[in-house]
Amino acid sequence: MRRHARRGGRATDRIGRRRRRAATASGIELLYPRGFWALLAAPGLLWILAFFVVAFYAIIATATSTRLSLLQTVIPEWNPLYWQPDSFSYVAHQVVSSSGLFQPVFVRTITYVAVTVGACVLLGYPVAYYMSRLRGRVRTTFLVLMVLPFWVSFLMRILAWVNLLQPDGLVNRIVDATGVLAPQRWLEGRASTVIFGLIYGYIPFFILPLYATLERMDKSLVQAALDLGASPARAFWRGTLPLSKHGILAGITIIMLPMFGDFYTADLLGTANNSMIGSVVNFYLTRSTTGASQGRGAALVVVLAALVSVLTFYYLVNTARAAKEARR
Repeated sequence: MRRHARRGGRATDRIGRRRRRAATASGIELLYPRGFWALLAAPGLLWILAFFVVAFYAIIATATSTRLSLLQTVIPEWNPLYWQPDSFSYVAHQVVSSSGLFQPVFVRTITYVAVTVGACVLLGYPVAYYMSRLRGRVRTTFLVLMVLPFWVSFLMRILAWVNLLQPDGLVNRIVDATGVLAPQRWLEGRASTVIFGLIYGYIPFFILPLYATLERMDKSLVQAALDLGASPARAFWRGTLPLSKHGILAGITIIMLPMFGDFYTADLLGTANNSMIGSVVNFYLTRSTTGASQGRGAALVVVLAALVSVLTFYYLVNTARAAKEARR
């Protein structure tokens, strides 16, 4: 009798759980069997596993290896028991030491990224705000114009600017014709040229997610602030700007993460004096490939990934906190 009672109780619990699940499930979830979405996501997860996790493990194996081939290139050490921290020690010393090779590069990269992000916020926010207030064909036209640069490779667009910024290029011709400035040598190690290239390349990636946030924002809240006597400026600072904070954070994260690894912008629009962290990684992994160079380049990749992971974690924490507050 007790056994039958237990079985009956378990069956009742299962039926209750099913009913609660069915009551809370949305309409689209009821159309598909259990496990459908997990099965649908499996190819993407396998792709990430094969081309990110395995590849990153190979980078760590290269950074922690001390074995060299006959060609004096690093042989990855796949067994973690034999990993050595020599490359990481070298990178840490060169970053921390005041006379280290990497310290100026890290400082320069952080400065370039910070200035570029600030400029993208100041220039991109008004554009995204204006686009969010448009309607109909005008908004569609602006969206097409914003997406249009993505149809051309980023590298090709930077190479186009290399031609435009030559001593006899179109930019100097316009400057000379206006008489505002004398013709400049834009490509001879000017930090402003590299920062301009970074802004030009990444600002669309900031505008689009911010536009999506502003476009979905409840306009009635701002209108309510105006009806209660707030000035347009105060309604913006106390209403629109806080509500768009997560769009700003998403845009900053999207442009900041790849910017730390960017090397072709600094290489094409600057000189060795403008090199960024990505430039040093590219040098160690593709040009100076003998001895411990590849291991040091791989160690730099791991350090850069750790720095970027901190920024990503901060973004995820803020996003989760915002979602939790929205559910309340």
